[in-house]
Amino acid sequence: MSKENKKVRLSPEKRFNRIMTLVAIIFLLVLFFKFGYTPAKDMIIGNSSVQFNISDLQNSIDNVTDPVEEKPKDITISLAVVGDIMCHDTNYRDAYNSETKTYDFSHVFSNIADKLSSADLTIGNLETTFAGSDRGYSGYPTFNTPDALAANLKNLGFDVLSTANNHSLDKGFSGLTRTIEVLDENGISHMGTYTSEESRNEILVKDVNGIKIAFLAYTYGTNGIPVPSGKDFCVNLINKDQIKADLEKAKSLDVDLISVNMHWGNEYRLKSTTEQEELADFLFENGVDIILGSHPHVLEPMERRTITLEDGTEKDGFLIYSLGNFVSGQTKQYTNHSIILNLKITKHGDDGKITIDDVTYTPIYVDNRGSSADERFKILDIKQEIASYDAGDANISKSLYNKLKSALETTDKILAGDI
Repeated sequence: MSKENKKVRLSPEKRFNRIMTLVAIIFLLVLFFKFGYTPAKDMIIGNSSVQFNISDLQNSIDNVTDPVEEKPKDITISLAVVGDIMCHDTNYRDAYNSETKTYDFSHVFSNIADKLSSADLTIGNLETTFAGSDRGYSGYPTFNTPDALAANLKNLGFDVLSTANNHSLDKGFSGLTRTIEVLDENGISHMGTYTSEESRNEILVKDVNGIKIAFLAYTYGTNGIPVPSGKDFCVNLINKDQIKADLEKAKSLDVDLISVNMHWGNEYRLKSTTEQEELADFLFENGVDIILGSHPHVLEPMERRTITLEDGTEKDGFLIYSLGNFVSGQTKQYTNHSIILNLKITKHGDDGKITIDDVTYTPIYVDNRGSSADERFKILDIKQEIASYDAGDANISKSLYNKLKSALETTDKILAGDI
């Protein structure tokens, strides 16, 4: 056997000494780290000499700094909000394809789709029902719209829809119930109408990138259609006692923001009523942060509030009395233009405080191109269309250009510009 391959066998005494040395080292390290015990620099174990350089070890430990705890970062989100989503008979006829016998509203929204899908959360007021084709589609005064609109709204980026308005019961309780089912099938959250007492008692809360928002919605009435007996839960009517109770429940959920859709005011009025103003004060006093108004079908003013809380601290609030029509077949003055409202909201990491940092809007116009047009209705970005015309776009008529200029002037006058 060669010398290289020959195994060296240790005597039992040497093997014992090596094992004991290892045990001693482990034992001393445990003592040192647990109790701060410092052994002699040199120790004899068995016939072996063990050396410890404790000072070097201590220096190494002292030089290790505790990890710095990172402060929570600020979270900023964007909300896009629109007004009344209506569907008159002219609207659903425009969406009908006679060859496929199907409905598709997507062309109506193609010009402004990116302004909705780019937001972290998109909100609107659904002012129609999805009661089913067997009930017959209809426009004013009792609305029933093809389900395709719900799918189109989802594809546009809508996340939350208010369903509490004067048309909630246009097709009775069964129509209300089916509307909710269609929204659920399309993955759109909703508030304001309910299928049961249990669902009515649940507050809609959405976690938007780390900011928790509670949503509530109320309407002044249902166009004289009585709420079905024994089903008072099915639609939220404006009642201060009920609203206050709902707000207390929402606050108990430890949310960051409370947003309330209010269907109120007078139709076609360009400014708020005393009743709207009093209700807005009541809502802010009871914990609401954002109030989104609808029903007048035209724009009404908006404002920012600084709200003083019971402990003396202040917070931001925002209110728009009416967002006008997002889409409709209405022809009355001011009903064919409104805005896409944009809110920029931040939750500050150092104290968790919420601020409404920026409020802007995109003026929009529902262009009705007449019954002979293949795509009769289309929502336009007013400023974008005006700029295109000024740049020489021959596809925009002088007549439409003048309408857009007038609509922009009215919009900015009502809302007093970006705030």
